[in-house]
Amino acid sequence: MQSEFSSAVLIVCFILPIILVLSSQAGLLPFCVEAEKTDYEEKMVKNRQAREKAIRFFFLFTASVSILVLSLILLFLFVEGMPIFKKLSFMKFIFGHEWYPTSSPADFGIFPLLIASVAVTVISAVISIPLGVMTAIYLAEIASVRVREIIKPLVELLAALPSVVIGFFGMVVVAPFLQDVFDVATGLNLFNASLMLAFMSVPTICSISEDAIYSVPKDLKEASLALGATHWETILRVILPASLSGISTAVILGMSRAIGETMVVLMVAGGAAMIPTSLFNPVRPMPASIAAEMAEAPFRSEHYYALFAIGMVLFVFTLAFNIIADTIAQKHKQVGAATL
Repeated sequence: MQSEFSSAVLIVCFILPIILVLSSQAGLLPFCVEAEKTDYEEKMVKNRQAREKAIRFFFLFTASVSILVLSLILLFLFVEGMPIFKKLSFMKFIFGHEWYPTSSPADFGIFPLLIASVAVTVISAVISIPLGVMTAIYLAEIASVRVREIIKPLVELLAALPSVVIGFFGMVVVAPFLQDVFDVATGLNLFNASLMLAFMSVPTICSISEDAIYSVPKDLKEASLALGATHWETILRVILPASLSGISTAVILGMSRAIGETMVVLMVAGGAAMIPTSLFNPVRPMPASIAAEMAEAPFRSEHYYALFAIGMVLFVFTLAFNIIADTIAQKHKQVGAATL
């Protein structure tokens, strides 16, 4: 027993170290370690590839669901709206001057509604674009950090106000004010609706424009100041041209929100389906007609189909605004300081 124990000690203490040294010199030991390391790395690579594939599939699935839902909504809109053109021509529907869906025979000319929507959008844009862009310039380039921290949350808070609250404000406060100051028959008119829509569009225009101004490379501003330009000259001749892509996108998105707004124009526009001849005439934009009449229209009637056709026209308008915004953004895209 003692001889066996001595042999084991001899192997452990003398022979095993010699074998390890010889193996290391011959390159056998690193080969074994490298083989184990290679197997581990291959396993890690396979796991990472599996995770990336799962994440890629998840995002693809999410995007596909969004596209599918949008396609189904679009299909439903056109399926329910196209039958009206079996009863009347497209030109009569678009350019007809009378909208009397409950008369006998019914008239489905949406030209007064179309003009009202365009007029409300244009006038609101005239008010909201200067306010939104100038506010963005002030917050991004002029205001101190403390002032910016106070004003920016207030501007963004305006976007959180429900449209029904803004419409209620227009009915209760703005309408009597316009009626008393301008001595008009009613305060619920084109100007009131445009004012409320401008109030809603300012946060969108301001936020996106401010992000666009912030994204301008600092090299441009510093180079302009180094050449002797004043702060205002730098803003007007360098920063604004460089951020034109983002500002244009902000303007178009603000206008697209205005033309599709429903609750505000339903509450403060006046509801008269006629072509306006003054800022203080009551009007009825297309979204207001859909919201006001959809519940009263018999299912699958001509009136029902006409309201869905109005929705098709609104969709085309919104799509056109988005295409214009994307075109302008790509045309004036700023990539580095050398492309100005």
